[in-house]
Amino acid sequence: MQTTPVNRVRTRFAPSPTGYLHVGGLRTALYNYLYAKKMNGDFIVRIEDTDQARKVEGAEKSLLETLAVTGIVPDESFMHGGNFGPYIQSERLETYMQFCRQLLEEKNAYYCFSTAEELEENRKLQMKQGMQPKYNRKWLPEEMGGTMPESEIRKKLEAGLPYVVRMRVPDYISIMFEDMVRGPVEFDSATVDDQVLMKSDGFPTYHFASVIDDHLMEISHVIRGEEWLSSMPKHLLLYEFFGWEPPKAAHLPLLLNPDRSKLSKRQGDVAVEDFIRKGYSHEAIINFVALLGWNEGEGSEREVYSLDELKEKFTIERVGKAGAVFNVEKLGWLEKQYIKARPLEAIVKKIKSLLRDELEKKSTDMDTGRISSDEYLGQVVELMRERVSFEHEFITFSSYFFFDPQEYEEKAVQKRWASDTNSVLGEFIGVLEDTSDFSADNLETVLKDFVAPREKKPAFLIHPLRILTSGVGFGPSLYHMLEVLGKEAVIRRLRKGIERVDGVTS
Repeated sequence: MQTTPVNRVRTRFAPSPTGYLHVGGLRTALYNYLYAKKMNGDFIVRIEDTDQARKVEGAEKSLLETLAVTGIVPDESFMHGGNFGPYIQSERLETYMQFCRQLLEEKNAYYCFSTAEELEENRKLQMKQGMQPKYNRKWLPEEMGGTMPESEIRKKLEAGLPYVVRMRVPDYISIMFEDMVRGPVEFDSATVDDQVLMKSDGFPTYHFASVIDDHLMEISHVIRGEEWLSSMPKHLLLYEFFGWEPPKAAHLPLLLNPDRSKLSKRQGDVAVEDFIRKGYSHEAIINFVALLGWNEGEGSEREVYSLDELKEKFTIERVGKAGAVFNVEKLGWLEKQYIKARPLEAIVKKIKSLLRDELEKKSTDMDTGRISSDEYLGQVVELMRERVSFEHEFITFSSYFFFDPQEYEEKAVQKRWASDTNSVLGEFIGVLEDTSDFSADNLETVLKDFVAPREKKPAFLIHPLRILTSGVGFGPSLYHMLEVLGKEAVIRRLRKGIERVDGVTS
């Protein structure tokens, strides 16, 4: 097996293939990725599928594809290859069995035949007595300080009864380490359970497999969520049993809802895929997630970062201990910043793709030649850039730039039409037909010059013109909207609109 250079930084993201990618998982992946890239190291994705009951078919590939959408591409994984595979734990079972046998031989682990019913009864009894639930060491052998005779253990093994293998936690010791985020952390071994290492189905637990894989894959830094902090003493003991140097560890702050409760699916979207489907860009998602626990510091109030800039700026030292509030409004604000700053060509390209999808759903009047024009689409983008929250809203929020309206806001028509509105509109259409300069400034002048001798205010026509050309009573500047739509489309829509609302009075 090839080894990495001494002191080379190697980080890993080790998700379970149980479905969607949680935003907390994305943050863990991102911080590991950023730290590795900042230190010119390697970022590895390892699939931890030891809990076969919760495994979702195809989730491994989906996880990597979602990471790729956000710009996070591992240096090593089951899809990208590498010299430290396999990168799926279910393909490494013999390796775990080998190390399990070593622990058993060295009296650092033991067989346990307690049934699920016995364990539950013991748990309830301890809780009733106000004790922290722990395994009662019923099957701890006499030679390891327990009460179970070796002969009884052999009898159960020879009978082929199901068992698990548990780690023997030493008594009366302190387990200490230096967390890169939290500083010195200490545990009393009395609070540490004799953790199951190998389950009765022959699969290792997360704790056991994770330690072995991190060592064999030469992981230098383990960056993960705060919820794993309580697992550290178990992991550190395993490193000590095997005589291995543990990687440095950093435990990230919890993600919280605005009410400071722990972020969970029950209280809203937490799947990265959900945010992507809603139209959030990968740039905004990554930027948002990066700020969930990290800031540049040194008085910086900056909030918008590209992935490349995050690679340069990110440091573990600037990750805080306090829980990070997951505020979707902040994500929405970031999305708008990216839309405002995104190159025109990039948005036009995206709109073309979205329009192709829309064309398959609609059968309305439209000028396919015009809406495929980069120049026309660019005009729409610049007019609507400040008004949309997502790129898809260039289509959904302002579809009237691409499709003739098929209906009109009933309330807007009732509110804005007078008995003579249609007749005045008919006269104004004739004026528009004779207007060669269809710029916004000139259209404003033409309209004001038209209504003045008729003793009407511009609003008398402004609102009906908007409704008949767009179908809705709101939008960008009317004159700029008419300019972008163009003379031919405006006149066509006005004539058709007058026919449809003919006879409507206020």
